[in-house]
Amino acid sequence: MKTAFQLVFLQLITALLLFVALVMVQLNSASLQVQHTERQTHTMVQQWLQHHAITDAAELGPQLRQLLPLAQLQIQDLQGQELFNYRSGSTSSGLAVTLLNWHGVEFSPQHIRSSEPELQVRFVLDHSSQIEALNASLWLTLLLTVLICLLITPILLWWQHHRLLQSSRQLNKVIDQLGRDPLQSIEASMQPAGFETVVENLQLLAQQTMKRFSEMSANARQVTEDAYKDLVTGLPNRNRFVQYFEEQLSQSDKVDFGIFAITRCTELQSLNQTRGYHEGDKYIQEVCQILTKAVHAYADGQLFRLNSSDFGVLLPRVTAKEAENFAIQLQSRLNQYQQTAELESVAYTGLVSYESGRALGELLAIADTSISLAQTKQANAWHLQKESSGLETASYGYGNQNWRNVIDDVLANSRLNLLVQSIQPAKRSNKAYSEILVRFKTQENQVLPTASFLAMAEKLDRIIAVDRLIIETALSTIKNKNMQDQYFGLNLSPRSVHDDQFAIWLERRLLKDATIASKLIFEVTEFGLQQNLKTSKRFIDMVHRAGARVTVEKFGVGITSFKFFRDLKPDHIKMDGSYTRHIDEDKNNQYFLRLMIDLAHRIGVSVFAESVETQEEKHMLDSLFIDGCQGYYIGKPAPL
Repeated sequence: MKTAFQLVFLQLITALLLFVALVMVQLNSASLQVQHTERQTHTMVQQWLQHHAITDAAELGPQLRQLLPLAQLQIQDLQGQELFNYRSGSTSSGLAVTLLNWHGVEFSPQHIRSSEPELQVRFVLDHSSQIEALNASLWLTLLLTVLICLLITPILLWWQHHRLLQSSRQLNKVIDQLGRDPLQSIEASMQPAGFETVVENLQLLAQQTMKRFSEMSANARQVTEDAYKDLVTGLPNRNRFVQYFEEQLSQSDKVDFGIFAITRCTELQSLNQTRGYHEGDKYIQEVCQILTKAVHAYADGQLFRLNSSDFGVLLPRVTAKEAENFAIQLQSRLNQYQQTAELESVAYTGLVSYESGRALGELLAIADTSISLAQTKQANAWHLQKESSGLETASYGYGNQNWRNVIDDVLANSRLNLLVQSIQPAKRSNKAYSEILVRFKTQENQVLPTASFLAMAEKLDRIIAVDRLIIETALSTIKNKNMQDQYFGLNLSPRSVHDDQFAIWLERRLLKDATIASKLIFEVTEFGLQQNLKTSKRFIDMVHRAGARVTVEKFGVGITSFKFFRDLKPDHIKMDGSYTRHIDEDKNNQYFLRLMIDLAHRIGVSVFAESVETQEEKHMLDSLFIDGCQGYYIGKPAPL
């Protein structure tokens, strides 16, 4: 549309210039004609006076009027006396006269003096006919110019539209060719005339677009790969497992079968707390290598990391008998690693057979139950659920029953060992203590995974009894070993904190051994206390009345206001390990921890750091005025 307007505008300018040129030509011609007429008339009158012996002005005047077209005529004698005077009534005016005057033509009187006869003649020629002809010619020129514009402009617009359509078709062909192959050169015959620069720019744009598309595709592939890859092990993660399962098994038309297994690294949480996250990651990587070697022995075997502690294994077209051999070999490798790593156990494996078309949730639930059954056996044990169809509820109940029997046996026979890990005070004046850790055992003296034991005790409503057993065992051990002068920390579950009967029992038990009670610090998670602030405050008040103290552990994970401290009034807080890990490099955690320490000290609360693994972390925490540090760098857990 813009090009059409420009074309019309140029056409108007051209027409105007043409009109001006034609007018100038006509004016120039009219001017020459007027000047020629003036000279010719002047010569004619002068010759006429010389060759005609007429001395009477009254006779001479009419003859000159008849001979020449005059607008004015005046005859005088040589003394200036007027003898004859004539003026026509018409005067020349209009556009033609104005243009002629602008062009330099002047209609001035002419003067002729004659000695024979002795007369003076003044006259002005009448050019009205010439002026009218010029006026007509000018208007005709204007009309013709307008007509030419009206005729040529649509033709030019049509020609321009046709040319643009033709160029557009050619450009579309060029774009199609560039779309297929941006690097291919464009033939000259395909390039529309006048658009060579546009074609070059299009080719350059296509090449740049192809380059950017390649970069974006590479970035997208990298993002997709990262989204489906575990950072610690490099294995496909849970998202990739779900995708693979849905593509290969759930929606597959062909009937497929095999073994699905979950290997759970039950010592991860304990290692993170006692030896540090570096050791935890190393432990996960070692288990990953063991599983990789075991899975590679089977065609099409797949290994995934489902979460922080669970690995998933898919063994397509593997029978239950072959799966037992796989589990035996895996347990053997885990046992070897357990000895070299000096661990109480490494991992437990739950296996279940599957067929294509089964729901993923059901498969995961049955495999999880198989792990629960395996954990009631020896270290690094496995359990295979051979038939999954219709047995989910049964196996679930069977797993719970096994755990119930194991927990009841631990409670009845006090099958637990106590370890201790100290908190090193930053200054001698700071008050610190040693945390008591618990390990549970089976009848065969096999160590049970602590996290799984406590989770199942919570699930089976045995956690309060477990807490009571730990407290009784700890008090008895402290008394028997004459360790009343030392401070010890004991972990309590939120369930026990919020149970009124447990609170009554604990108060009586602490009052019974008041000397030891004054040396005890009960550790409760921040999340557990926040579940019910009213009962939490009542429990803390009871502990203070009995002479003991309270530490809020795993602090910083939730959203806590200082109204929390004002209402509950704990004695210490222990920052979650996520804040102390790599704190020597993390400026944000440094700022947050410094702020929390400053605010806690203002209200008389001590701040401890757990999971301290390196000397650099320890030095940074000391510079932030931490009250004490606990972790693998400070000291390993040792028997109480």
